[in-house]
Amino acid sequence: MKSLTRYIFGQLFTGVALVAVSLTCVIWLSQSLRFVDMIVNRGLSASMFVYLTGLMMPNFLTIILPISLFAIITFTYHRMIMDRELVVMRAAGLGQFSLAKPALFLAVLVVATGYLLSTYLVPTSYTKFREMQWDIRYSFSHVLLKEGTFNTVARGITVYVRERTQDGRLLGIMAHDDRDSRRSFTLMSEHGAMVQSDEGARVIMFNGSRQNFDKQTKQLSILYFDRYVFELAAPTATGQTRHREARERSMDELTNLDTHGLDTKNIGKFHVEIHRRLALPWSALGFAMIALSVLISGSFTRRGEGKRILLAVFLAGFYQASLLAILNIAAKNELLIPGIYIVTALPIVLGTLALMMPQLFQKKTKTNASPRSGQGANA
Repeated sequence: MKSLTRYIFGQLFTGVALVAVSLTCVIWLSQSLRFVDMIVNRGLSASMFVYLTGLMMPNFLTIILPISLFAIITFTYHRMIMDRELVVMRAAGLGQFSLAKPALFLAVLVVATGYLLSTYLVPTSYTKFREMQWDIRYSFSHVLLKEGTFNTVARGITVYVRERTQDGRLLGIMAHDDRDSRRSFTLMSEHGAMVQSDEGARVIMFNGSRQNFDKQTKQLSILYFDRYVFELAAPTATGQTRHREARERSMDELTNLDTHGLDTKNIGKFHVEIHRRLALPWSALGFAMIALSVLISGSFTRRGEGKRILLAVFLAGFYQASLLAILNIAAKNELLIPGIYIVTALPIVLGTLALMMPQLFQKKTKTNASPRSGQGANA
């Protein structure tokens, strides 16, 4: 019996791994297109681009793993039904829960992985992702000015660099600042360098000139300098801080939530987040019970298996939609937070009953069939 359990578990584990990796690659490619602008316009390196997009993967795995588990359980058990493998296993003495044991064991492993992702990996990786994204957009610490092109580093700021040396020096610099509606100016220098300070990125220029143009008087003035510091300030208010989302907060921060500075309309999202992390990993077991209860409950037949698969897919889709709906509703009305646990646990409870009921039904059938067979023998 143990060899049969290992046989089914091996197929399920391999299938879940392949499907999860495939879906992760597809989602990574689709999501990475959002950050192509950072490569084209902000000069983000390929390695930094891969690292930045890779930080999003733990967040997607919390959704990918349960769906992959459901898909592989449905596929594997349907194949074994069509090949009559489950019929042979049942004839060998395996009951409903014995047949479901490999899938349930794998589901528990996915639940444990889900807790690791939701309670630690997702908050940590998403925090780093948001910090890097903010840093790239507003602090310019990762901006690389392309050679021979006009780089729009911020709203109203354009910088041109003729050449960049290996030691980081910039040759042939021209910068145009048009942020002020009343006047604009253009800087030109022989060489310089880009440095990062606490106030943000800046370009230090040497041996150049500043041409100021007053848009009201239409007058042009020129100032020659030996050294000039050009601030690349982001087009945001001074002192602006980044507000951390609910997914970035650790479990301790969510448990002892500091509401200072938070929008009162969004506080519900922070309260729901901790319950989402505690309840949703169990959705993997819910998806597994949906597939198992639909496919292996009842008699094994080659007829009607397509209807069972459609039913399982429909129930899984309805289950996923219900989870998303209750999370959004509970964020607006915190009295419905217990509904998160109810919706998550409902397929587990109903699936367990569905696996138990065929056993009870089969026992009654055998009891009723004995007198008939005896009467036939006496006749």
